[in-house]
Amino acid sequence: MNTFFKVIGAAAIVVGGAASAHTVLEYQVATAGQSYKATFKVGHGCGASPTRQILVDIPAGVQGAKPMPKAGWRLEVTREKLAQPYTSHGRSITEDVTRISWTAKTAEDMLPNGHYDEFVLVGTLPSKAGMMYWPVQQLCEQGRNDWTDIPKAGQKLHDLKSPAAALEIMPSAGAGAHAH
Repeated sequence: MNTFFKVIGAAAIVVGGAASAHTVLEYQVATAGQSYKATFKVGHGCGASPTRQILVDIPAGVQGAKPMPKAGWRLEVTREKLAQPYTSHGRSITEDVTRISWTAKTAEDMLPNGHYDEFVLVGTLPSKAGMMYWPVQQLCEQGRNDWTDIPKAGQKLHDLKSPAAALEIMPSAGAGAHAH
């Protein structure tokens, strides 16, 4: 249990400075193989321009992603055929969600630069622990921010100009995790 809280604290320190400037996940630590509510926090537009669309690429291994609708925003869900089908609730799943986008229906529905909002989806995380990155594209009335940079070996997330939202997946207790 102590290790879990140390990891949460470390994750908060690593990405805490980026929270006001980048699109980040509200909860940046989760358990492998569990359902996860991904809440993307958007704290600004592109310069002074309002946000008109948010696109989230679903990382490989996330299963059954479902978006939360937002009043004034149109949802679009992109599905693709899986190279490796999986079984869920006794059914073979041969295609899954690879991208979710929210698009403001009118100019009045856009997210003004001076406001904050969240875009939410749920899905089941892979059973393997490790870092997972969620590329997010933020399209504005004028301009865009592509939060899609993924650190290379030896590189830190806070060193990136436009980091993807990061999630640390911890081993589940059933996967031989060592707890204190």
